[in-house]
Amino acid sequence: MRLFSAERFVLGFIAMLFAIDAILIAAKGIRVDYAGYLVCVLAGAGVFILGQIYRKSGRDFRIAAALTSGGLFILFTLAASVFNYMFLPVAFPAIDHVLFSVDAAFGYSWAGIVLWAATHPWIGTILFFVYATSLPQLLVIVLTLGFTGRERQLHHFLVTGVLGAFASIVFWIFFPTFGPSAYVQLPQWISQAIPLAVDNGYGQELNRLAAEGVSYLSPKNVLGLIGFPSFHIFMAAMSVWFVPRHWLAMAVILPLNLLMLPAVLVQGGHHLSDIFGGLVAFVIVCAVSGRLLDRLSARELIGATATVPAQVVAAE
Repeated sequence: MRLFSAERFVLGFIAMLFAIDAILIAAKGIRVDYAGYLVCVLAGAGVFILGQIYRKSGRDFRIAAALTSGGLFILFTLAASVFNYMFLPVAFPAIDHVLFSVDAAFGYSWAGIVLWAATHPWIGTILFFVYATSLPQLLVIVLTLGFTGRERQLHHFLVTGVLGAFASIVFWIFFPTFGPSAYVQLPQWISQAIPLAVDNGYGQELNRLAAEGVSYLSPKNVLGLIGFPSFHIFMAAMSVWFVPRHWLAMAVILPLNLLMLPAVLVQGGHHLSDIFGGLVAFVIVCAVSGRLLDRLSARELIGATATVPAQVVAAE
């Protein structure tokens, strides 16, 4: 394989998560939809391998970067989602009561904002579709950065996403939150007025998983468990920060992710503080990942310069 230092870091992280997942699945006796996960793994691995073929052949290094990173993105998303489930049932008390107090201090009510959206069905419906664009946005940005030759930004993007997701999961393990949908009952007519990505049924399932854990794991029914910090907001910040500064790309990404703010509240069943948590988490992780990438790149450069003299001596 021909990998840059950032790609090796992400691949190593993925391998670590898959190993932990396998050990905990066996230890907990969790039944797994192996066929479903195999399809997902083959999809990610196939894209990654195709990228490596392009890079080794020297045909098109931009396509190679896009495909290699796209494959890593798919594999990491898969491994991290399983990793999150391995810490169910929760071992620590949820902190939603604290976040409800913060909501009240700002005059925010999840039930209130969902009721408002339901009385304006076109708004609630638009926010539903906006909420669903988070992961597709990231994949599009991976491909765009790769195809346009912005390797440094692409690697910064990958490392930021990996560290951000991992940090969010670790925080959630010790300070679990499930959002208002797990506690606040909405009127039944709302689900008939607008589609809801996170409704009371979703919240009830979160409560069940928190208390009982998971007995069967399938990519078909994996839920987003983390309330605080909002990883949807983290991903929205990633999209805005890393999208190429082209007027057409910005004209799409900026309005879309401004709409993501109310979408996360209405459709994501989040506390108001989850949004601020997601933004703060992004600022910290993006800076840390930039520093880490600098160190990885410096080591790679030192290794490359050390190899050249050895090759010259061997040739002589």
